[in-house]
Amino acid sequence: MKHYKDPITNEIYAYESDGSQDAIIKKGLVDVTDVEIAAIHAAKVQAFQDSLTYADLRAAAYPPIGDQLDALFRAGVFPPEMAAQLQAVKDAHPKSA
Repeated sequence: MKHYKDPITNEIYAYESDGSQDAIIKKGLVDVTDVEIAAIHAAKVQAFQDSLTYADLRAAAYPPIGDQLDALFRAGVFPPEMAAQLQAVKDAHPKSA
């Protein structure tokens, strides 16, 4: 693969090294090395991680809501009519062994 980047946006583009895609290479792109690609990728990953808020990190740390609700169901904390509805779904669609 041949790699190029847009010098303004730092977007990376990859094209076949056999020349079959040379006609579609955007004008203004510059050659980029594997080291530069890794640095651009690392910077984007870091920027994403830096953008995560406390709420994002906290939400991602919780178990899936389905697991939370199942734990509550198993603990018997739902009102009887809700427990009956949930049990009906579990009975109609049992887990595979």
